[in-house]
Amino acid sequence: MISIPRRSRRELLVGGAVGALALAATAVLPMTDAMAATGCAVTYTTSSWQGGFTATVTIQNLGDPVTNWTLGFTFPNSGQRVTQGWSATWQQSGSAVTARSLDYNGALSTGASTTIGFNGSWTTANPSPTSFTLNGTTCTGGTTTPPPSTTPPPTTPPPPTGTTPLAINGQLRVCGVNLCNQYGRPIQLRGMSTHGLQWFAHCYNDASLDALANDWQADLLRISMYVQEQGYETNPTGFTNQVNTLVDKAEARGMYALIDFHTLTPGDPMYNLDRAKTFFTAVSARNAAKKNVIYEITNEPNGVSWSTIRNYAEQVIPVIRANDPDAVIVVGTRGWSSLGVSEGGNSDEIVNNPVRADNIMYTFHFYAASHKDNYRNEVQRAASRIPLFVTEFGTVTYTGDGAVDTASSTAWLDLLDRLKISYANWTYSDAGEGSAAFKPNTCYGSTYAGTSVLTESGNFMRNRIRTPDNFPTS
Repeated sequence: MISIPRRSRRELLVGGAVGALALAATAVLPMTDAMAATGCAVTYTTSSWQGGFTATVTIQNLGDPVTNWTLGFTFPNSGQRVTQGWSATWQQSGSAVTARSLDYNGALSTGASTTIGFNGSWTTANPSPTSFTLNGTTCTGGTTTPPPSTTPPPTTPPPPTGTTPLAINGQLRVCGVNLCNQYGRPIQLRGMSTHGLQWFAHCYNDASLDALANDWQADLLRISMYVQEQGYETNPTGFTNQVNTLVDKAEARGMYALIDFHTLTPGDPMYNLDRAKTFFTAVSARNAAKKNVIYEITNEPNGVSWSTIRNYAEQVIPVIRANDPDAVIVVGTRGWSSLGVSEGGNSDEIVNNPVRADNIMYTFHFYAASHKDNYRNEVQRAASRIPLFVTEFGTVTYTGDGAVDTASSTAWLDLLDRLKISYANWTYSDAGEGSAAFKPNTCYGSTYAGTSVLTESGNFMRNRIRTPDNFPTS
């Protein structure tokens, strides 16, 4: 048995037709408390599938500065509806739609822009709106249209030919507050996290991964690569190669791979900024063509402000996007990825000051025996406003050890199932702690399937993960 330090823990509280339209105006309205714009430009782009679509709306102020704004437009078709919006307060009456600014994006100086969006539904057709207003000013002067894209418009994917999670869902993306599959439908991924590769690499062989994919019927393997604690910083090339090998093994078994840049101590992600840029440059370039990769750019920030974490994310995300423009990226949150709750905050700081990037989600971690109703209440509150991914949780205490709290674990997983929040359980290992799925020394043998080698936590999680996924494809 490898002798390892107890995992350092803490009080954790934790597509279809594309249309674009750009419009400008010079009309002036009387001054209001929001200040009327004297010119504006709007770009409206949609990605559609049968019966639904995601719209991205970029507003540029071409006139005097405004302190708050209201965007208005009318759907051309009576069957078009806004079902869920973000980065604005959305309302619809009949075919008329309004979007009002939030605290963080209301001020637009001359030439400044902001991007908002929504998920919608349609019945007979999904044409784009042809007129927009900003603070009551109709954007009708000097109409221009963006040049046609050289990329063919996305089409509805054909029915899946395979039965694995990857074969069915294909390339994932964030739509609104959900993780969605290639058909634009919200899904939930359920799986397991490795322990530190520096200690438990021997647990992740072909037999154990076969068991995870086939016996557990898992959708997801989280690859936990510690940066400190004898991890990446000691051998960047070696650990990068280990991660890439596990990405390949997950792909071969039809599972998604969540690449975890596992930072914990120190809690300031900026300490590892250069390492993160180097690592994610390498893995995103190598895995750009794969559809099964999700990037988790910092595990558990702690002792720093949300603005520091946001600053880190806005420097690391472009490194990934330069190689892999389509993959989902998960951003850690304050207070050991507790949405700030562990340090006396909540998700408002993220909602009011989100990371300026597309196709991202935010991390939440919990340990069921320690974190109960108040944590669940915050997750339920946040889940209607920002996309969440539980990249790590345990059935035991925040130490990673102790007895399984079946009641709290069940309440947590029932909530995540209902909200379609994806998760990875800590840990798929034989570590000598209550959170481990395997009994001690299992990884030195050859048997991983079935229940005889599992701990109480392992049995509990296997039973939950084995229930049918029922991924939607239409």
